[in-house]
This record gives sequence, C-alpha cells and structure tokens, in this order.
Amino acid sequence: MKLTVLGCSGGIGSGRHTTCLMVDDDVLIDAGSGLTTLDFEQLVKIDHVFLTHAHLDHVLGLPLLLDSVGDLRGTPVTVHALPEVLEVLSTHLFNWQLWPDFRKIPSEEAPWLRFAPLGLGEAFILRGRTFRPLPVNHVVPACGLHVATASGSLVFSGDTTHSAPFVAALNAIPDLRHLIIETSFENELVEIAKASKHHWPDSLAAELNGLSARPEVWITHLKPGNESAIMNELREAAPGWGVEALLQGQAIVLE
Repeated sequence: MKLTVLGCSGGIGSGRHTTCLMVDDDVLIDAGSGLTTLDFEQLVKIDHVFLTHAHLDHVLGLPLLLDSVGDLRGTPVTVHALPEVLEVLSTHLFNWQLWPDFRKIPSEEAPWLRFAPLGLGEAFILRGRTFRPLPVNHVVPACGLHVATASGSLVFSGDTTHSAPFVAALNAIPDLRHLIIETSFENELVEIAKASKHHWPDSLAAELNGLSARPEVWITHLKPGNESAIMNELREAAPGWGVEALLQGQAIVLE
C-alpha cells in the first residue's frame, strides 16, 4: 500500500494545500484542496473517499471531483463517513443550494455519488486494505482512520485534541508502523487550540507518552507561517520521538 500526501497544511497559500491523502490510486482520505493537485486521469480513478469530518478544509474538493468526472465513470464515487458527518454533507453541502445533490444526478437509480455510513470501530475491506474509524475529540463529529494491510498499519488522526479513547485505540493496534497526527498551534496559542479542539506541542507530547507502541510520527495540519515554530516546540516537548512534519508530495509505503 502506498499513501501519497496531496495536502497536509492547516491552511492555504504559497503552495500549501489542505488535507487530502491518496491510498494507492483509488482511495482518498479527506478531500481538501490537496485533491486539486491530481491530474484529470487520476481524478477519474478515485472510487472511494473516507472523510474524518465535515469541516470545509477536509471536504472542499469533493463537490468539484464529482462535477469534473462524474459523467466519465461507470459507478458512483462512494463516500464513507460517520453517519453524523454524512448528515452534515446532506443538509449543508449537497442540498441543491450550495451544490447539486449528486446522489440524484443524473438519476437516483444511477447517481454519481453514494453515501456509505461507517460507524466507529466498523471495518470496510477494499482490495486487501481495511479502513476503520477511530474515536477522536473535535468540535464536530469526527474520527481518525486506521488503515491496515498485511504489511502493517497506519493511523491518521484527522482533527483532534487530547482523546483517551484514541490513545487506547492506538495501543490496541499491535502492528502500528506510522501515526499521522495533527498539531495546529504553538504553545502560546493554547487557548485557541483548546477552544477549537486541536493539539498544541505540549498536548501532543503528553499524548505520545501514553502510547505503548513506537510508530514513526508525522505531524500534519500545521498552521501556515507557524510550521517551524510548532515543530521546534514539538521536538523539545517530545524528545526521542523523532517527530517529522508531513510534507506535500511525500509517500509512505507499507510493504
């Protein structure tokens, strides 16, 4: 399995794109502006999208994906997410006002979009890869995502602050090789981080200290302009972990 980082920034500007990770060539995890870096032929191959939550920086590319390639596909794009997340998309995005409801285009019998609810802990197996939502702690209904293969596991936190259930879920994965986890703010912006339920360096360090495994740790969702400061504080707060910033264009391979 190959995971390619299409976007991993907490904002936009100067070549930055928001969260979108591609698994092999047919699956997306979140659909932020990173989705727009794919060429047309790559867009047509996307069959499944797993969403961690419905915030705009994680879903903004999805409507444009459907509009761009829906008529060229023989099957609908399937969006997997918590039921509460799909309800937000149905009410506020694919509602004929902000965007057409592609679950009914060109017809309900042959749509370009299909919703597939996936509850916490439920597994969806696709071509030897298992996708399973994990509990996290954000300001809206959200989940992390455990991607398991025969060669090991990778977990993406999505957006979260401290979550004991998330740590427990990580500790229950015996073959965890990679952890992609967010840290959005510097320590001095702790109050903003708390209000918006994001990690800051000291909170992430405490989270890592609760892990029984020692996966490679990749930091995502760094706010633009603060990346270096956040990473410097993280390395000081979590010595020995070797945390590295996730980079757009980076590939993580499980084999």
